[in-house]
Amino acid sequence: MMRDYLLVYINGQRHEIRGEEAFFSLSDYLRYTRGLTGTKVVCAEGDCGACTIIRGSLRDGREDLHYEGINACITFMHLMDCTHIVTVEGLQDNGSLNPVQQAMIDHHGAQCGFCTPGFICAMSDHANHCAYQSERPVEQLETQRLRNALTGNLCRCTGYAPILNAGESIDLKAFTPLQQRYDTPEMLSDLQAHASHSVQIQTRERLFYAPNNLRDAAEFRVRRPESRIFSSATDMGVLINKEKSDPVVITNLSRIPEAHSLREENGQIVVGARVSLSQLENFCRSRIPEFARLMRIFASPQIKNKGTLVGNIANASPIADTLPFLFVAEAEIELYSTQGTRRVNINRFYTGYKQLDMRPDELISRVYIPMLPKDEILRLYKVSNRKDLDISTFTAAIRLQLDTQRQITGAAIAYGGVGPVVMRLPRTEASLIGCPLDVASFAAAGKLAREEITPISDVRASADYRYQLAENILRKCQAELEEQTSEAVVF
Repeated sequence: MMRDYLLVYINGQRHEIRGEEAFFSLSDYLRYTRGLTGTKVVCAEGDCGACTIIRGSLRDGREDLHYEGINACITFMHLMDCTHIVTVEGLQDNGSLNPVQQAMIDHHGAQCGFCTPGFICAMSDHANHCAYQSERPVEQLETQRLRNALTGNLCRCTGYAPILNAGESIDLKAFTPLQQRYDTPEMLSDLQAHASHSVQIQTRERLFYAPNNLRDAAEFRVRRPESRIFSSATDMGVLINKEKSDPVVITNLSRIPEAHSLREENGQIVVGARVSLSQLENFCRSRIPEFARLMRIFASPQIKNKGTLVGNIANASPIADTLPFLFVAEAEIELYSTQGTRRVNINRFYTGYKQLDMRPDELISRVYIPMLPKDEILRLYKVSNRKDLDISTFTAAIRLQLDTQRQITGAAIAYGGVGPVVMRLPRTEASLIGCPLDVASFAAAGKLAREEITPISDVRASADYRYQLAENILRKCQAELEEQTSEAVVF
């Protein structure tokens, strides 16, 4: 079945969105069409969090909605089909402020107030998760988890102490989860019934198409090769807001069930095209904990709740945070077209800066990540000017296999930010084979790594700095492994 409108609920109210409004940014629609001006826009890049809202979406196996905070400024209405949007206005509980809102008042967490709705939404999202979805009962928000939940929100008035004090004071027993407030059987059945439909919205200048199967998506790509595939628009949203891009034909894969699939199968993690980075991070915590650790500082929760692994791969940035790991893991990209599917090892997927081994009629349908043997060593590094919510200056992945004498029998090293694409370092890898885990071996490998890379100077760092990082990161890895070995002996 095909429909020509989007279905969204906003603070529990049903809306059908047609025509030009389907191409509005979510923040513009909320503010100018619905008059919900609590959602603020400051940076229009997803960096400050003032536009944070809470999105409720369907998840397989759940009888209720999964709520999570996202940035409204870089989200478009056509990406919000079959979701429930909760704004700061919708957080009131029976006409009274909810515990998060009241805590911000009690602890003087606002001055100018421009950032405050975003903080309240982000904090309410975290409180909702702890109160409703936590595996164990939680009565108060833990300080470090609260800090992590607010990494996507910036304030320049209060300092952060009053805001954190507000969060730490919240009594979660008094917090009514959004699922209990809003998830009526009528809304859930309405969203579920519409989720299986394809969507096509045509205006005089624009066309949006969201098919419900991969075959239709591939056929549309053949008919309309100029179509841009929107996964989450965490990058495209910025380009559109800054008037650097204006796509008029858009394809979205959110109505395709298999695009949301995330599973472990035959020793691999299989990641669908619409799986968010947050979902992947949670899934990998017990499976590839080092990758999950890196994902914690990939970006803010609002970005990770929208962004996808496939989007990070397709963007083809030489400083994409996930790529060095995927390179050393020998991940494979599944490409789908009307001619069938084929897999490409990610080490051969990038042929030049922003150039992919991908035909115009193909789309990325899945990513296959091999599970690493438990006795292998994996270390992932991200160097940036800030710890949280920052674009990388340099990234690295180091994977090592050892024999019983702790001699290196296998090595895979990938660097980002040192060339037009993420780079494997085959000479450096070969130099480590047969070597012990000592300072001399990694110091020599670091000298060789400098010869394999071609960094440039840009606004984030000089080429000389990146050369030095390429050498030092191997020395850092060795020092960490030596310290880990020493601790193991002590204990």
